Amino acid sequence: MTKHNCPQTALIHAPRQAPQYIETIQPPLFRASTIIFKTTTHLFDRHWTDAYDYSYGTHGTPTTFTLADNIAQIEGGDFCLLAPSGLSAINLVNSAFLSSGDEVWVADNIYGPNLEHLKNLQDRYDIRVRIYNPIDAESFQPTEKTKLIWLEAAGSVTLEFPDLKNLVKKAQQANVLTALDNTWGAGLAFNAFDFSDEHLSVDITVHALTKYPSGGGDILMGSVVTRDQLLHHKLYRMHATQGISVSGDDTAQIQRSLAHMSLRYEQQSKSAITVLDWLKQQPQFSQVLHPSNPDVAGHQFWAEICSTGKSAGLVSVIFKPEYDLAAIRKFCDSLTLFKLGFSWGGPVSLVMLYDLKQMRELKNTHLQQGLLVRFCIGLEHPEDLIQDIQNALKQLE
Repeated sequence: MTKHNCPQTALIHAPRQAPQYIETIQPPLFRASTIIFKTTTHLFDRHWTDAYDYSYGTHGTPTTFTLADNIAQIEGGDFCLLAPSGLSAINLVNSAFLSSGDEVWVADNIYGPNLEHLKNLQDRYDIRVRIYNPIDAESFQPTEKTKLIWLEAAGSVTLEFPDLKNLVKKAQQANVLTALDNTWGAGLAFNAFDFSDEHLSVDITVHALTKYPSGGGDILMGSVVTRDQLLHHKLYRMHATQGISVSGDDTAQIQRSLAHMSLRYEQQSKSAITVLDWLKQQPQFSQVLHPSNPDVAGHQFWAEICSTGKSAGLVSVIFKPEYDLAAIRKFCDSLTLFKLGFSWGGPVSLVMLYDLKQMRELKNTHLQQGLLVRFCIGLEHPEDLIQDIQNALKQLE
């Protein structure tokens, strides 16, 4: 044991240290910016493509690599990078694979902030953004300039499940990269890297770990997963040059929640079906949107790919045209268990209202006219949630 004459030095270079590793249920938490190299050999005999390159905190620690490995396994991929949010993960993909003059295709029901980011790239860097109908693969017409297509299963807000098989086939035939926002499926509803009898696979999945992996409504994080090492290395270089990193504490919290993620997903899925069945009987709604509803567009694609019947706990309703914005706002304000807020996947049920006229660019003949409200089902008992909606609907009488 080395003793130091100056107490200040002893505070920094402790003369005694407990053994560094024990076996615990949860892996150790590493907080690191600087990582200490034992020798110059360790410093120089390493490369950024090493499976676990411990060189600086932004490049990874055992804490972040452990979560990344687990997310890759859940999604069915081999390589994973973590980002500070789901949108940050989306932007990483766009930055890594789109250049001036390229063309990118997005579904009409794409996650709004992704479309906003791409339109910003279009204005600044001459990247053309094209819109397709997710339930009509023929509307996707790639050209020689097309580099990337964004897929969502199910789509944002209106929850159409896309014709994933034919969209991926067309993209592969045109040598177009496929990126799937897999937050809704969470790697549990279906395997995006092997989702058909033909073993079709997307190239990349993006996942907002903020939702089901976190499960608490209190942590922001995203992931990018692939099976292709060359794609991973290209993403990794962009990840490093942009200085993208995540907190070790946040990473450990999500790692802790993974053990019960599938249980929460299944519970919220079942509760959503119970609420869905009740909503379909209410006269105030012209449409009730959920992939399992046989009456909605894209149901057949969901039934084929999500053969286990799993789905995220999201249900949207379109009010009949006689209910104006003031009435819908009154309805939302009258809810008590459902809290008004963005995101989903946490224990508390959420509600949000949307005007589709401001969100869609294509003419959606499968959607009725009216204002839309999205319910994000939490872990409350579904009968209590139904009662909450029923009480709020009475305020419209």
